[in-house]
Amino acid sequence: MEPDKFIQAVKNLARPVCIEEGLELIHAEWQREPGGWVLRLYLDRPGGVTLDDCAGFSRQISDLIDVNLDIDASYRLEVSSPGPQRPLGQASDFDRFKGHRARVRTAEPINGRKTFTGIVNGAEGDTVCLLVDGRPILFGFSSIKKAHLLNYNGDN
Repeated sequence: MEPDKFIQAVKNLARPVCIEEGLELIHAEWQREPGGWVLRLYLDRPGGVTLDDCAGFSRQISDLIDVNLDIDASYRLEVSSPGPQRPLGQASDFDRFKGHRARVRTAEPINGRKTFTGIVNGAEGDTVCLLVDGRPILFGFSSIKKAHLLNYNGDN
């Protein structure tokens, strides 16, 4: 299965589990690493997630994936809280975390650069804004390869 379709299928399976458990799936990754394939899911909730939250979700989503998705490769499932490098997985996260420091990496260069560090300054539709050295830089969310907060302490 194509990686983007696989991630979307996992998100669709996770959505009802998250609602039932009061969790938010904030980011999902499917990548090949030296030890093999890894499916990494990051969860959050107001007040943070516990190890028990992650373990319970892991058991449920693992069973759902096994039953509903045809995966050709063996993989390792990792479920965790986002920690201080919380991913910005949706354009709306740029509104939610306005004022926090973040790093954004784009697929294609913008003004000769692919990596930007600055202050999250909101979103409008699919366009997000980061203040870099006091200047607003606009990104189409779909052009972002990776975005995450820096030294996030759990506020918001």
